[in-house]
Amino acid sequence: MHPSVPGLGTAINVAAILVGGLLGMLAGNRLPERVRSVVTDCLGLVTILVAGLSTVAVTDTALVRATGHGAPVLIVLGSLLIGSVTGSALRIEDRLAALADILHRRLRRVDRAGDGADTARERFIEGWLTASLLFCVGPLAILGSLSDGMGRGIDQLALKSVLDGFAALAFASTFGVGVLLSAASVGVVQGSLTVLGLLLGQVMPGPHIAALTATGGLLLAGIGLRLLRIRDVPVGDMLPALVVAPLLTQLVVVLR
Repeated sequence: MHPSVPGLGTAINVAAILVGGLLGMLAGNRLPERVRSVVTDCLGLVTILVAGLSTVAVTDTALVRATGHGAPVLIVLGSLLIGSVTGSALRIEDRLAALADILHRRLRRVDRAGDGADTARERFIEGWLTASLLFCVGPLAILGSLSDGMGRGIDQLALKSVLDGFAALAFASTFGVGVLLSAASVGVVQGSLTVLGLLLGQVMPGPHIAALTATGGLLLAGIGLRLLRIRDVPVGDMLPALVVAPLLTQLVVVLR
């Protein structure tokens, strides 16, 4: 593993999303609605799969050893409850939707899907929020960015870039230009984590990262349910849970 310029991994990731998204928009214009619907269902199922792989972190040996048996599940539950109540009080999902609406009005000329105004707005918002959450939440986004910042290489982010590029192609074929905006979300989130890794060396211990990853996995499950049109889970309001998870883990470690 060779050292690399800090931030290179995130730059490659952003480029992969943009390229995949543009190709997806070109393909989406030529795909019938039933095909785009099937693509969305496939993404929903794969998102559920990724969510399951992430939530397995709740059984992480370091997390169990640091907090005790049975505690990791309670930590994830507590993080979701506290985070969701906080997010609902702050109306995070509504504010994100309002911001996406502003961006959509400025960029809607770019989207040539040809749908009505309301439908296009909904697709834009759903595409941006869904793709942003999918690309920004998960072990590869967190660990890969920190590893990049600490000079340990970009192997994890290189793998993530390939996965995100194909996912962006599929998403953009259904949701259109909103998916391209997720590249900015990735740049901000992963860029910030890379800077933290560069300055602090290590942001969180292993058990704290495991708790955050497991919590993020459940948020991904919520995204999967939305994509499959099973339930409109307010994932945006649950985002504070990602901050609560490592803090609650630290509290348990101290009190144990």
